[in-house]
Amino acid sequence: INLLNLCVSKVIFIIIMFQIHCASLHPENAQLLRPKRTTPFWRGFSRPVGASCRDNSECFTRECRNKLCSLRILQE
Repeated sequence: INLLNLCVSKVIFIIIMFQIHCASLHPENAQLLRPKRTTPFWRGFSRPVGASCRDNSECFTRECRNKLCSLRILQE
């Protein structure tokens, strides 16, 4: 009976370990996206020229180039 209990315990342990190993907490292709700050409160904290940025909405000048807030240059 002890041998049978040991075998059953090992099988249950292996099944549990397999389930834990195969369980994925996050999909590999999922990207963490930061929500855009579009409320009037956050618009007051826009980034100055030269600060790092991800898109145009983060910069005071609304111009994000090469991940830096820049001045908008008019080409005529």
